[in-house]
Amino acid sequence: MALHEMSASDLSRMIAARKLAPSEVMAAHLARMDAVNPAVNAVISRRDPDELLAEAKRADDAKHSGWLHGLPLAVKDLCATKGLRTTYGSPLFADFVPAKDDLLAARMRAAGAIFVGKTNTPEWGHGSHSFNPVHGVTRNPYDLAVTAGGSSGGAAAALAARMLPVADGSDMMGSLRNPAAFCNVYGFRPSWGLVPGDAEGDTHLATLATEGPMARTVEDIANLLTVQAGVNPEVPFGREGRDFARALDTDLRGKRIAWAGDWGGAYQFEPGILDLCETALRVFTDQGAKVEAIAPPFPAEKLWQAWTTLRAMLNAGGMKALYDDPTKKAQLKPETQWEIAQGRNLTAQAVYEASTIRSRYYAHMARLFTKYDAVVLPTAQVWPFPVEWRWPQTINGTAMDTYHRWMEVVIPVSLIGLPALNVPVGFGANGLPMGMQIAGPVGADAQILAIGQAYHRATDWPSKRPAPL
Repeated sequence: MALHEMSASDLSRMIAARKLAPSEVMAAHLARMDAVNPAVNAVISRRDPDELLAEAKRADDAKHSGWLHGLPLAVKDLCATKGLRTTYGSPLFADFVPAKDDLLAARMRAAGAIFVGKTNTPEWGHGSHSFNPVHGVTRNPYDLAVTAGGSSGGAAAALAARMLPVADGSDMMGSLRNPAAFCNVYGFRPSWGLVPGDAEGDTHLATLATEGPMARTVEDIANLLTVQAGVNPEVPFGREGRDFARALDTDLRGKRIAWAGDWGGAYQFEPGILDLCETALRVFTDQGAKVEAIAPPFPAEKLWQAWTTLRAMLNAGGMKALYDDPTKKAQLKPETQWEIAQGRNLTAQAVYEASTIRSRYYAHMARLFTKYDAVVLPTAQVWPFPVEWRWPQTINGTAMDTYHRWMEVVIPVSLIGLPALNVPVGFGANGLPMGMQIAGPVGADAQILAIGQAYHRATDWPSKRPAPL
């Protein structure tokens, strides 16, 4: 097997045993990037290859520094990286070079990663389609005419195209899950607080988004999560990390899986998506789990009300300085301006009602998880769509009233910070990938990854059907 096709865990083991040199791994992945990245446009702000090879050669003989020792990594362009351009997809930061790493980047660097560049994202991460005026659009390795999803679209596409062995991402409204589904890889949204951010902004209220791992295997997801996880004492609601790869083996016999489907008809899906997911559920029943279709656990319209209110509030507060400057405001994408405007018009009562809905939903799901080990939903409501679109305007003739309504299916997880793993479910008649979310109670990250590992061993779609580049 070529080095660029190997899993990160296998590469890490061979490097640790000195059966493989980081410089060999780097050379293989740089050659792969040269071959396919011009067409896909997933890895951006690439560093000089001679500098990277020199850094990798120094790692050849250096003391082993961690699971990522000597592995090439491109960090999502929403995460600040010391000395490496970080644009947030915005022309306002087109030439910004941070003086220090964000915590996530610092943890991965400390574990031995060699940063080769960044991965592309939508401007400010808004929208599940990775295009921006600084770096252009990221294309799907399975069909260059369609989107790789977002906002971790560059990460997912780079993994699918075998340019990176493993990748980081972040997820507010499906950004670790949607692109993973669109690119036939895994993306894991951890329980909120397990992978902490930096102590900037309002860390008490800003609990809708989190960072996390993406990979072609669940073992790689677990190993990268081990690197990323752990309490930041400066940030509230932290969760202790653990060695997640040591807890991957599980027996699915007796496991109880709830299938939420289209949430009682509340969510529109393009033809073929629900059928593909329902077929994938047989993997669980074949291994002895019990899968039951359930009624909608909570009114979808209430979840949407709470989600859009709290999301708008956070965007309005966090981006106030840019919005209040007319010159800078003019350089914000229309969707970002809309988000901020929505938040600026909120009343205290509206925010309180949204928070109350969120609390009631959390309690309801906690009770549901006393009956079920996991709840499963499709990851996306549409197939990967043409790169020329900003976002899907309709689903089955139903108009989408916001730029992100077509991703409503991710909200049941995001609103209350559940751990959720996107697993590939195969391909539609159109030849495009799709995925489904396996979600569990808050704190059950290891259990969800173990269920995902059992599924992966039975399917392994990323290896079974690699991207045809």
